[in-house]
Amino acid sequence: MILLQNSILRLEYNPATDILQVRYPDLQRYHLSEIRHSLQIMVETIRNYDVRKLLLDARTTAIEIEEEENRQLTVELAGMLSKTRLTKVARVQPADPEKEARAQRNIEAARKAGILNYEVATFTTPEEALIWLKA
Repeated sequence: MILLQNSILRLEYNPATDILQVRYPDLQRYHLSEIRHSLQIMVETIRNYDVRKLLLDARTTAIEIEEEENRQLTVELAGMLSKTRLTKVARVQPADPEKEARAQRNIEAARKAGILNYEVATFTTPEEALIWLKA
């Protein structure tokens, strides 16, 4: 069932598997405040539905912000997610190796900050991610 759909995010939840699927938004500087707001809504939805498993699909995410802004956004999101009851976050990685390397650096920054209290794994396809989330 679709819980939210706007120009930035689409939240699709399957109560049978307790998995929320989200296409990670394009990161555009002039939409950054809207993106932050939408991510806060996503976290509130996770909290309200007591979601335990999240699939973030970043295959088509365009990144038009500086690396430091991107890292800060990732750490903020990881911190907000740590205040929910999530147990697993599966990422579907972008095809671009540079974008994925940047994402991995951001995840590592969140780990070093000590705010990841849930498992995070990266996959090349949504099917692989769903198998891991269901396990």
